[in-house]
Amino acid sequence: MTSTKQNWRSDEFDDDDMERSYSTQRTAIDLGLTILAFILLGVALLPLGLVIAFVIIRGGSRLNFDLFTGQIPAAGLEGGGIAPAIIGTLMVVGIAAAISIPFGVLAGIYLSEFSSGKIARWIRFFTNVLSGVPSIIMGLFAYGVVVLTTNTFSAFAGGFALAILMLPIVVRTTDESLQLVPPQVRWASTGVGASNFQTVLKIVLPAALGAILTGVTLAIARAAGETAPLIFTVLFSQFWPTGIWQPIPTLSVLVYNFAAVPYENQQELAWAASLILVLLILLTSISARIAARKSIY
Repeated sequence: MTSTKQNWRSDEFDDDDMERSYSTQRTAIDLGLTILAFILLGVALLPLGLVIAFVIIRGGSRLNFDLFTGQIPAAGLEGGGIAPAIIGTLMVVGIAAAISIPFGVLAGIYLSEFSSGKIARWIRFFTNVLSGVPSIIMGLFAYGVVVLTTNTFSAFAGGFALAILMLPIVVRTTDESLQLVPPQVRWASTGVGASNFQTVLKIVLPAALGAILTGVTLAIARAAGETAPLIFTVLFSQFWPTGIWQPIPTLSVLVYNFAAVPYENQQELAWAASLILVLLILLTSISARIAARKSIY
């Protein structure tokens, strides 16, 4: 009887030792994988950090009041600023947003709330195809549709090209954001007598508004940094923008034109414009994160 109790206690001690050994191994594996994840995260963020640091170093020295108020100088001249290019970028992106956001949001609402299965699948398929088309093709399309029709390069043509780039992002974000709203919300609204239109407009759309704004701001951030479509549509000008039907300066095209010229002043302006463009994209990304946190679902 005593021998049996000793064997039982010995087996119990062996099980406890094995459990502690397994727990130690799991802890070591978890720690190793956590360290590996942080190392890979650092490797992934390293190029971004280097790019931002390099732009800040090269462009930060030129940040002054004249940069944000002065006119773009001609080749070989000293001083000047990039104020016309900042205004031109805001104009082009504003035109693109005014065109793409209403159509994109309405298309996303139709896909999520009112379309049938087969039609929705085809629209989503073509939206995905459109999102993968190179931006230079959008520029050529806008050149053929707007520039050749109006017989002039213009801010509107550039906004039209950027609107095509923004459209699939807005459509997909709106569609996916609305689908994240639980169906119980729609059932509750319908149960109290609301129509489908009232349910979408007053219940579903406000619930997904934060996520939709996230997609919109990300689309704006992408459009603000595009260069190829603007080369074919907006062209470039060193003067202040005076209308949407004329060539105007933009930050991305200014960087493209001034980065390779043999004049130090223009090169410094190109780096400063790059820094301003990065900061604008960073601000829109931060706005997207804030809007996403305010989303209900």
